[in-house]
Amino acid sequence: MAEEQPLHLTFLGKNTQNGGSPTLFATNRGTYVIQSWKVKGHHDRVEIPHRLLAHTRPGTSVGAALEDTGRGTFILSGTPVTDVEALAQMNAPDHETSVEVPVGQEIWVNADTAR
Repeated sequence: MAEEQPLHLTFLGKNTQNGGSPTLFATNRGTYVIQSWKVKGHHDRVEIPHRLLAHTRPGTSVGAALEDTGRGTFILSGTPVTDVEALAQMNAPDHETSVEVPVGQEIWVNADTAR
């Protein structure tokens, strides 16, 4: 079985809000890592502010289902980050965790509409 490559992070953006520091990273694996608030009872879910998604790379999206909380945040699921070096780089406070999610392609409903 092939060994999984180490996770290298590239900072894309941050939205500080309510004592947290939700952050979006791109990875060398072609994924996104999202550091944000823990969702009680779920080690594979984070809550993020809507505005964090503005930091995705052009033409891409977060490739995970987003559950709108109705209070300016989404909850999403991903693979918990366990790479020790990546976790050290993020230095997340105790009330935050990180998940890795696929990068999706941004698709506009009406492709004829100018952005």
